[in-house]
Amino acid sequence: MNPGYAGRTELPDNLKALFRPVAMMVPDYALIGQIMLYSFGYITAGNLANKMVTTFKLCSEQLSSQYHYDYGMRAVRSVINAAGLLKRADPDMNEDQLLLRALRDVNVPKFLKDDLPLFENIIQDLFPGIAKPEIDYGKLMVQLKTSCHEHHVQPEQMFLDKVIQLYDTCQVRHGLMLVGPTGGGKTLNYKMLQHAQTALKDEENFEATHCHILNPKSITMDQLYGAMDLATSEWMDGVAARLVADASKDPNPDKHWVMFDGPVDALWIESMNTVLDDNKKLCLNSGQIIPLSENMTMMFEVEDLAVASPATVSRCGMVYMEPGAIGI
Repeated sequence: MNPGYAGRTELPDNLKALFRPVAMMVPDYALIGQIMLYSFGYITAGNLANKMVTTFKLCSEQLSSQYHYDYGMRAVRSVINAAGLLKRADPDMNEDQLLLRALRDVNVPKFLKDDLPLFENIIQDLFPGIAKPEIDYGKLMVQLKTSCHEHHVQPEQMFLDKVIQLYDTCQVRHGLMLVGPTGGGKTLNYKMLQHAQTALKDEENFEATHCHILNPKSITMDQLYGAMDLATSEWMDGVAARLVADASKDPNPDKHWVMFDGPVDALWIESMNTVLDDNKKLCLNSGQIIPLSENMTMMFEVEDLAVASPATVSRCGMVYMEPGAIGI
């Protein structure tokens, strides 16, 4: 029904005439945020929710417009979820600091380097005098440097920051995109994190990580999701469907990343919508529904999101890798 929307069909005019127009209003994000923050145990939720909504509003006005930026309800929600996880981990910490860290963890990974100083200024105006929380990643940081040396990669601070951002994004989102032009280090980013997490699998909070990589544009939609064979009326399994089904059946606590390494296009990504939102289910044409397990993450490694619809962009966490930021 959405007019002028990628991946959706327009209704024919004779059918359109039968529908009456509907008016919609924008929900009150601050009120929704306040109620959710209260439910996570925040005392000063009203004040914090207002600050959070103002942050998003100022970002949408002042920062550059990129295809992968999104300041809608889902972005607000992932900040609140992150804030809830942080509150649970450290109940006595200053609440302003917890929200500040949640805002940074969710938003900083997707910003281009020119937008970061602007974002910092917005945050400083809204949270005056609140120090940037120092986070100790302990063994993960040490292991990442070791993994880099083993793969003959220089452990540049900028690169390590991006790997940590990917790790943080994995904690709050089960669908995420590594975005950026060739040479930005997208592939190495997830490979280093996978290697480090697998090496730390005996420690708490870390599990062995498996990557299942496929290129969605190298095969047809039917081969990706599966289709009915017209000659025999048999259902032919799709590559993505099979990967997701196998990973979701794994009884071990190992993490599974299903990695779509190729350009996103409005047609195949729209079928991913049910997987990427809160349903976490892959619905196939055969009527089969494959629920994702807790340990699964859908990752997309793409150059840009020029043809992706807002529905897709808002459903995914974004980590933007730009070659310029890493240095020579």
